[in-house]
Amino acid sequence: MTAVPTTTRNRSWPAVGAVTAGIFSVVTTEILPIGLLNPMAAEFGVSAGTAGLMMTTPGIVAAVAAPAVTATTGRLDRRAVLCGLTLLLAVADFLAALAPAFWVVVVSRVLVGLVIGGFWSIAAGLAGRLVPPERVGTATAAVFSAVPLGSVLGVPAGTFLGDLWGWRAAFTAMGVVTLGVLAALPAFLPPLPARNVTRPAVLWGLVRRKGVRVGLLVTFPVVLAHFATYTYVTPFLREVTGASPAAITSFLLVYGVAGTVGNFVAGTRAHRRGTFPAAIGLLAAATTSLPVVGGSGPGAVVLLVVWGLAYGAVPVCSQTWFARAAPDAPEAASVVFTSSFQATLSLGALAGGVVVDATSPATVMVLGGSVAALTAVVLCCRPSTPE
Repeated sequence: MTAVPTTTRNRSWPAVGAVTAGIFSVVTTEILPIGLLNPMAAEFGVSAGTAGLMMTTPGIVAAVAAPAVTATTGRLDRRAVLCGLTLLLAVADFLAALAPAFWVVVVSRVLVGLVIGGFWSIAAGLAGRLVPPERVGTATAAVFSAVPLGSVLGVPAGTFLGDLWGWRAAFTAMGVVTLGVLAALPAFLPPLPARNVTRPAVLWGLVRRKGVRVGLLVTFPVVLAHFATYTYVTPFLREVTGASPAAITSFLLVYGVAGTVGNFVAGTRAHRRGTFPAAIGLLAAATTSLPVVGGSGPGAVVLLVVWGLAYGAVPVCSQTWFARAAPDAPEAASVVFTSSFQATLSLGALAGGVVVDATSPATVMVLGGSVAALTAVVLCCRPSTPE
């Protein structure tokens, strides 16, 4: 399909801001259960590991939805698709808030997974259509700042609302925020006709490239390690650190602030060979040290800062890797990134839940950190670059 390119006149930072707000809404809804895991599990009478399905389900669905939604809507204006997905996200938020049983929450998380797969695949590669070429790196970092911002604002705010008025209030508030994003997207985004239809053949050809395959092999273990551990950070802080609900909210806020800093620092250095392994190594050091040092509040805070700085760099480094490996197919590269990222996220949350139910949150921290450490070592020993 021949698309009308977006004109320079229509490229704007407000448009980048609208996309960032959209991803913030998606990311926050996705990870909101992390701060609400214990009260939700208690209300529905399920274990912490079973409650982890709220993280596992969206990831599994998103992994399939990323290529499916992108291909199905391939000929539609990308602005219209983003608006439709945002509306669906608001529906999912309100459905969770009203859920009479745990299975209804799981259904809402299926809808979240559909949104994640489609929204991320389209939005992650839009920077090049919204700002001049020399600003694409900065715009990409701005868009990906929504990931740690979800931790800075979304999870602590959701945890705070949950402590005050119950977890349902947190999902209701998220639904209202999402409706605000739905108003901002058509107001600030220019028309974005599809440029290259992302067909299955295009995706298969991309996966056959060496740089893409290596990117998948690197992304898988580090995302697995992160979400196997971070999904259960609240139980760890309560059981091992002995932190109060208010303190946990503050701890998660500190983690998120550090993640935002890490994201922007990595955004300007993601193309450098040492950035990705350094981030993975710091993540490994923080998580493996938590059971030893995280028994006290100050020790836990220091390690959460390191963890936040490290993980803030991971998504932008991974997306940059895929983009460099497939410069001729940016949306297809985003689809591969999103699908692999979400599939691994769900597996990580699932694996972490199995370990937590069988042993303890401290054990999952050590195991996850060990996987990340091994990944950092292997990546450092690679003789070539992503290309």
